[in-house]
Order: sequence, then C-alpha cells, then structure tokens
Amino acid sequence: MAQKRCAASLTAVSDPTGNGFSGWKHVTLHFLRVHMDATYREIVDWASEMDRVRGLLQLSRTAFPAPSTLYRSFERVPMSMWRGFLRESADICEPGSHGAIDATFFDRETASRHYQHRSDRHIYTLKTTVLVDTDSCAILDVHCSTHWPHDTKTGRRVALRKTEKIESLAGDKGYDDQFLRDALRSEGVRPLLRHRLFAAYDHAHNARLDSDLYGQRWMAESAFLGIKRRFGPAVHPRAWYREFRELVLTAAVYNLEQAFKQ
Repeated sequence: MAQKRCAASLTAVSDPTGNGFSGWKHVTLHFLRVHMDATYREIVDWASEMDRVRGLLQLSRTAFPAPSTLYRSFERVPMSMWRGFLRESADICEPGSHGAIDATFFDRETASRHYQHRSDRHIYTLKTTVLVDTDSCAILDVHCSTHWPHDTKTGRRVALRKTEKIESLAGDKGYDDQFLRDALRSEGVRPLLRHRLFAAYDHAHNARLDSDLYGQRWMAESAFLGIKRRFGPAVHPRAWYREFRELVLTAAVYNLEQAFKQ
C-alpha cells in the first residue's frame, strides 16, 4: 500500500537531493513506529534487528536511515497522502453503509509547562472529529483543529466528504444543523441527527428517529476509546501540522489493526 501510494505521489518523501531511501520505506517505518508506540530512535534500532522488516524493506542491518532523517521525512509527507492511507485502510475493513460522527479532545503534551509558557503555547488540546463506520468500527475520516470550532461547522466538512461511502449518518444534538441535514439529503444520505429541544415539535422530530440506527452512534465513542487506550490520550509532536498528521496516521494504523483482528 505504501509503495503504490508513494509511487503515485508527486511529492518526494525521501531526501530531495536523491541520496535518500525510497519514500515508501520511510512511510512503512512511520506506520511501524506508531504501531509499536516507539520513538524515532527506538524504531530504527528495533526494525534493524527484525529479519522480516529488513527483508520487506530490502535493507541491511547497518543501512537503516538515521532517526533525524526519519523525523524530517515525516514532514515531507503531505496530509493528502496520509488521508489516502486512511481511506485505503478503511476500505480494507470492508465498511458498511451506516456512519456515526462524534468529536473528542487530545492533549498536546510531552512538553513541560515551563516550555509551553516560554514558547507561547496557550492551546493545550486538539479537537478531533471522526466519521466512523458502525459495522466495522473503522475510521473513515478525521478532522483536527486547535481552535475548537462548533460541531456544526466540522460536521459539514467531515460528513459531506464521505457521502459516497454511507447511506445514513447518526450524530448527537451537537450536529443539529438544518443546512447539514439538507446537504446530506441532497447527496442521498439519510440524516439521523438529534434535534436540540427548543419547542414541542423538537420532541416529535427526535421520536421519529430510527432508534436502532441512531443507537449505533456509540460506535464513534468506542473508536475514540480504542485509540486512547491503545495509543494514549495525547499527541507527541510539538508543531500543530505534525500533530494533525500524527492523528491521521494513528487512525490509519488503528484501522489496519481492526482489520487484522477480523
């Protein structure tokens, strides 16, 4: 998957001078790094001792890239490529036709409070919105932000990007947005978004929701719980754009692990 995606990309993942390793080898090591919950130095040391990894990457024990080289290559991989990996990993899980949308927060930790104040970092959490397939619990799409936009704003971006993958979408009352409902219906997706209670007819709207399909909204929370238990509740990079890439990569690794369990 990494080799095919990197070959089709116009962006050079490896050293731009042409003296580095193939881009798909860098991407494979990044997937392995997240899977093994390792640092850049640890994954280079561990992978160089694994016979199957050396055979897959076609590298000798002493030919692995330096940790700093692997660190810089993570920046060169564009977000579009990581999203491509996320889409392919979700397809491997054979998703169904019903989706659920929800949001959670990840801590921006690893740096001390002293460093955060000295570097003028005032945002300590990232808001992450995901679209989850309720049949396989695979993550179909991820949206990250440091500014905590309202759910109705992020819901439009996430849900409308994947209308070809789902036939119905469940969400809590935070996604109560008539524009989103109309947009989903125009794309052939049945909206199962709970109404906020402002008047008596809002109770009637909620009573008409399909309770079986809407009840599967908890699968999104289950995906959040699985990721935070498996990979931790915090992102480790310090730059925001690296944090966004790390979360998308983590979601792709989570999908692959779910597919292997099946």
